[in-house]
Amino acid sequence: MGLCSWIFFGFVVGLIARFIMPGHQHIGFIRTTLLGVGGSFVGGFLSALIWGGNWRNPSPSGWIGAIIGAIVLLVISETFFSRRR
Repeated sequence: MGLCSWIFFGFVVGLIARFIMPGHQHIGFIRTTLLGVGGSFVGGFLSALIWGGNWRNPSPSGWIGAIIGAIVLLVISETFFSRRR
């Protein structure tokens, strides 16, 4: 059940990050999920470093950190891998 919850959490966080980020992102379901999972690792790690605590414990700061981490990954992804027209 742990893997399924990480996938669901990553998808929700990825959707929120895509909603907050302006513009249209050309990514599908799988990349949105990977964006959220990666953002949760980055954000959870950073929030544990800044505020202390256990990154495995789901808390509001974990959600916020995951969304911020996903937005950072989305900005980096759009900067380096965007299609230039």
